[in-house]
Order: sequence, then C-alpha cells, then structure tokens
Amino acid sequence: MADKNQVVGVGAGFIIVENGKTFLAKRKGSHAEGCYGSCGGHLESGETIEECLKREAKEELGIEIEIVKFLCCFNMIKYGKHYMDLEFLAKIKNGEPKIMEPDRIENIGWYDLNSLPSPLFEPLKVALDAYKTGKTFYEVKE
Repeated sequence: MADKNQVVGVGAGFIIVENGKTFLAKRKGSHAEGCYGSCGGHLESGETIEECLKREAKEELGIEIEIVKFLCCFNMIKYGKHYMDLEFLAKIKNGEPKIMEPDRIENIGWYDLNSLPSPLFEPLKVALDAYKTGKTFYEVKE
C-alpha cells in the first residue's frame, strides 16, 4: 500500500506492436523487479509527454520512436507506489532496441501478443488492454 503522505508520481510509457508481437523488457533493480514491461519512466519538470517518451526510449533502448496514438490514462496504486500514468502506442523510427541500462533491464525481446511471458508489469497489462479494447481510463489498486 502506498504511503498517504507520498507525492503522486506522473509516469509515461509506450508499447510497440508489430506483426502480432510486442517488444518487452524484463525489469531489474526497481519496483516490480522480474516483471515484463515496455518502456517508460517519470515525467521530468518542464518536459512534455512526448519529450519524456522519446528520452526514455533513447536512454533505455537506444532507439528513436514516433508516437502513433494515445492509448489510456490510469491511476495506479500498486507496488507501494502511487502514479498517474499515461500510455501510448509508438513505432520505432530509427535504431534497433538494445539494453542501454543493464542495471535496470535484465533482457529484451519480441513476444507474441497471444503468448506473453509472466509476470507482466501493471502498466503493460493496462496498455495492452487499452490497445485491444479501446478503453481509455483505468483504476488499479492493490
């Protein structure tokens, strides 16, 4: 459960879906370690959402992305944290994904949408559901 005095963080992330597969990274060294997620992070002061997503793509995977569309917004109280999170669909504009932060990413790969590894990081679950259903708002509380 999140601490009631904790500041609510703002997160932003994206999924990449190509030919029935999505690109995932296994998390390491932070909350939800061992879960499979996509790419994203904290919105920094003075930064637009698009700048945040492009920065995170470069920092985490060494790629340039193009935002395709907004998927959803969700309020997440889980992993002992509280975040308002925005998720998007993106495509790779330049580069091949590689692990740029080995202290935060254990491994990466493309996974069939119908046969995903587990456990999945909550923002990824929500983003994939939004991608499939078109739903745009979620509440997630542990």
